[in-house]
Amino acid sequence: MKPTMPDQGTVLSQLVAMSLQIGDPSNDYVILGEGNTSARVDDEGFYVKASGTQLPTIDENGFVRVAFAPVRAMLGKESMTDDEVKDGLEAATVDGEGMRPSVETFLHAGLLALPGIEFIAHTHPTPINALLCSERAEEAVAGRLFPDEIVCCGPESAWVPYTDPGLPLAQATMAAVDEFIEKWNMPPRVIMMQNHGMIALAETVADVLGATAMAVKAARVRIDTQTFGPMHTLSSEQVDRIFTRPDEHYRQRKLGG
Repeated sequence: MKPTMPDQGTVLSQLVAMSLQIGDPSNDYVILGEGNTSARVDDEGFYVKASGTQLPTIDENGFVRVAFAPVRAMLGKESMTDDEVKDGLEAATVDGEGMRPSVETFLHAGLLALPGIEFIAHTHPTPINALLCSERAEEAVAGRLFPDEIVCCGPESAWVPYTDPGLPLAQATMAAVDEFIEKWNMPPRVIMMQNHGMIALAETVADVLGATAMAVKAARVRIDTQTFGPMHTLSSEQVDRIFTRPDEHYRQRKLGG
């Protein structure tokens, strides 16, 4: 029997709770208006953070409901002017009390279309950005350092070179995700974006929060490791072993709620 989907109010409540935890200043994931979150409501639409709202203090009124179809249609265009983007996002808004969806709505629309993806958090944690803003950013976040990084963040992260936020970034991200899926036959759990930030995406709020927290811990470990020399990343065989172990799959399911 197909599981019953949560109703719109439940999804929004879960999204608010996740966003407040993501925005908790003690986590150092975002400050001021940084970051955005989203949740899939059904096949027709999703909630996404409204432009200008702040995750540390957000409530149900800080999100707008957006229709998938028009946003995905825009996502398929080669280019759009800033005015066309603004008008298109406003037209795609179903319910938002006159608020405008985040410019990263394109990104959320594309990622929420992936199988098994229901919640997304895009953040700018200081340790993550310390790596992503370095000259060797891709190398700095490549590989996996310890088993729980694999369990919570997947076998590797998708990588996106710096791209202008909005439609161009969404298109570049989806291209990186397509490459990841071709390699691993599953969507990424974490996406790293050069000079920008990270995205955690999963089926549950717990998995999104876990992936974000573990990615930030891993970034701190990567930075601190430099005190004693180059990082020692796990080999591809070691990553595959953890990634395919039944006991780790069981633990992953328990962590994801």
